[in-house]
Amino acid sequence: MLSLTQVLAFALASLLLTLIPGPTVLFVVGRSLTLGRRAGLWSVVGNTLGLLPLVVAVSLGIGVLVAESVLIFTVVKMVGAAYLIYLGAQAIRHRGGAVEPTVHVLRSTRRIVRDGFMVGASNPKSVVFLAAVLPQFVDHSRGSISGQLFALGAIFMAVALVSDSIYAYAAGTARNWFGGSARRVARMDAGGGLMMIGLGGSLALTGQK
Repeated sequence: MLSLTQVLAFALASLLLTLIPGPTVLFVVGRSLTLGRRAGLWSVVGNTLGLLPLVVAVSLGIGVLVAESVLIFTVVKMVGAAYLIYLGAQAIRHRGGAVEPTVHVLRSTRRIVRDGFMVGASNPKSVVFLAAVLPQFVDHSRGSISGQLFALGAIFMAVALVSDSIYAYAAGTARNWFGGSARRVARMDAGGGLMMIGLGGSLALTGQK
């Protein structure tokens, strides 16, 4: 359904947008600093999966409703902000815990992916972005509009997965490099937690526009 020109143009636009640090990048960097490289990469996977219901909503026309409804937008925004603040508070509360060899038992991969999914799915800025940008790359002469929107959304998810993984890997590597000192690790945990709390607060105070 998509032409090569559509795919290349949108992939390039997506790459440029995802490389610019935003809420998603701050989230995965905060998680990587708090829990390490492996957890950061799994957080990226969860966050990217969280985009899937948003892509489906936009392709079905529901995304426009969310973007234009003050009530729905505010509810989604506050849920996402509260969850980020919760994750940040937990990171500060358990700072330094990643030094222990049982960390992967205490915080399973499933839970990490779930947290990432919740953050990704409750990010209203992603809904607004997808609802505003995807239609601009649709070619009405090439068949199903919903199918094209979904395909473009899938391209964005793939690009975001690669781009965010680079940030997560770099932040997790930095944590490992400083990991020789329990005190430094605890400080990084607290720093990552504060980053997520700040991101949650910023999201809560962001207006609809």
